[in-house]
Amino acid sequence: MRVAILSDIHGNAHALERCLDDLASRGGADIVVAAGDLCLDGPKPKQVLKKLRAIGAQCLRGNTDRFVGATDLAQLDDEDARGVAWVRERIGDEWTRWLGELPFSLTFGDGEDGLLVCHANPKSDDEHVWPDAYDDTLERLFDGITQRTIAFGHLHLPYVRMWRGRTLVNVASAGLPKDGDPHAHYAILTWRSGGWEVQSRHVGFDVDKVARQLKRSGIPDVEQRIATLRRHRYPKLGPPGTVIP
Repeated sequence: MRVAILSDIHGNAHALERCLDDLASRGGADIVVAAGDLCLDGPKPKQVLKKLRAIGAQCLRGNTDRFVGATDLAQLDDEDARGVAWVRERIGDEWTRWLGELPFSLTFGDGEDGLLVCHANPKSDDEHVWPDAYDDTLERLFDGITQRTIAFGHLHLPYVRMWRGRTLVNVASAGLPKDGDPHAHYAILTWRSGGWEVQSRHVGFDVDKVARQLKRSGIPDVEQRIATLRRHRYPKLGPPGTVIP
């Protein structure tokens, strides 16, 4: 079984297409999973959703999909509320309901050898799992989970961490990189006898093109969104050249 996992596309249809092209060049996958945060923050939310449906991707819900699909705008801060209202207008009622009904997680395979895919972690769709997270955090989020391999996104930093016999795979972002590298990222997990082999894929996309799409889209707070896209790095990580732990 070969599973391609793309997360945190964030309405970037161009980067999604580049990732899918890269996947095709590597022989494709038996299953394509979109692990949440599908359409908020980018210029082409509906195009992303239509493409995922067209390729038969199995989708799960991220925190921003919950915002768009099932959250009262009054419960959001002003910036999120503006973005959510804009996305809802562009994708329409049917897609909005669909986002709200997506599952929290998906599993592939059986028992400990199975693969669990979620958005942020197995307990929450909005708590980051940093690559240097302490044991007490990982115990709280991963203990009691049957599967020994867990793939997730939300934190837009790619990494693989072995922890107490588990393989934790952050597939990062296929549309809004924040690891200091202006490339989209996804992962291919292949079942081999004894475990899941992980291939991390960095894929170039035209950042200037997406910035122009944002400018033309009418999306609220556009300059801030363009700045985030161009920076492609969490501010807390420090300036480019700083080593990410």
